[in-house]
Amino acid sequence: MTQPLQYEFIDKTLFFPEQGILAIGDLHIGYELALVESGILLPEQQVAETIEALTLIIKEIKAKKYGLKKIVFLGDIKHFFGYEYAEKVNFNKVLDFLKTHVPEENIILIKGNHDTMDLGFDFRNYYVEDGIAFLHGHEPYPAAYDKKVSCIVTGHLHPSVILEEEPGVKHETYKCFLVGNIREKKLIVLPSFLEFYEGTPVNFYSEDFIEAFSIISKKDIMAAKIHVVGDDGVYEFGTVGEL
Repeated sequence: MTQPLQYEFIDKTLFFPEQGILAIGDLHIGYELALVESGILLPEQQVAETIEALTLIIKEIKAKKYGLKKIVFLGDIKHFFGYEYAEKVNFNKVLDFLKTHVPEENIILIKGNHDTMDLGFDFRNYYVEDGIAFLHGHEPYPAAYDKKVSCIVTGHLHPSVILEEEPGVKHETYKCFLVGNIREKKLIVLPSFLEFYEGTPVNFYSEDFIEAFSIISKKDIMAAKIHVVGDDGVYEFGTVGEL
């Protein structure tokens, strides 16, 4: 009998212990710069916060005695659709940090819809290992639906959820994972790794938004289970359709 796929949510990332693969959702390096250009004054902190968060995640992996072998970025590594030299410089800082933990050739970069300009990085459309297909989620690739693939991991949708303590009185938005099925395969959608932006609430996903923006159908989204990223862990909150 085939053993079920083992995985863990660690903060905003997804880790596969048996494979030693850490998957990271949309970074959007350059988002901070876009805010500054729009007139919002911010201290330069995106890279430092990204590295700090990754440091804690890697520390937890090691504390659990797991081996970290590969890191997969699920696309939208950069934010601007055009070329911005600062994005290249800042992402190289993140890469330099990660290369102290895994070999450079084991850092996989998936191309997202924002990764339209050549920054000198080796992007892939998808990556498949041990029955797990990693892709951004904006375009379907036949290899991801191969019969040998049992799990599809994507980003792109920036899932979050609005939770209310009292209807109409107090509510907060939290990043979340979505876990469901697509074409009879397990589907896991990661939240964005971006600190500044919680994401798009699944409460308000419209069919037009999903169908035009993602490879996932509205039906599959509604059936997916929500796992909310809290300050002290990740918690299941039922399905999107039950909200």
